[in-house]
Amino acid sequence: MTHVVTENCINCKHGSCVDVCPVDAFREGPNFLVIAPDDCIDCHLCVSECPVEAIHDLESVPEAQQVFIPLNALLANVWPELSEGGDPLPNAHEWSGKPDKREFLVLPREVSSALDAWRTPRSLDSGSTSTELDLHHE
Repeated sequence: MTHVVTENCINCKHGSCVDVCPVDAFREGPNFLVIAPDDCIDCHLCVSECPVEAIHDLESVPEAQQVFIPLNALLANVWPELSEGGDPLPNAHEWSGKPDKREFLVLPREVSSALDAWRTPRSLDSGSTSTELDLHHE
């Protein structure tokens, strides 16, 4: 089992979770952190350290956040490893707990266009609760 960073981390990026990770499983993007599933040893230390409760073990990711499971895996292969947490983003306190932050996630150019459809949850549009990322979207 691994852990997954979910939507509440977007525009927060506190980093205290990174400081307790014994295996440097975190990867850093401009306004979001992810956990590399192949590196995570399931120690649970990061879960209680996250002040915005954005980290879940794989089996307890809320249904509406399950799309973050493949997103963590995808971005872990693109973003650089992070071994020290640093300070949260300047307006983190204003973003904490805000819903529907997907559209604000800053993605690398090489995956951004492929994930445009992901920014709006399909469950809101069509009743679907799919957790698949449409990586072939044009």
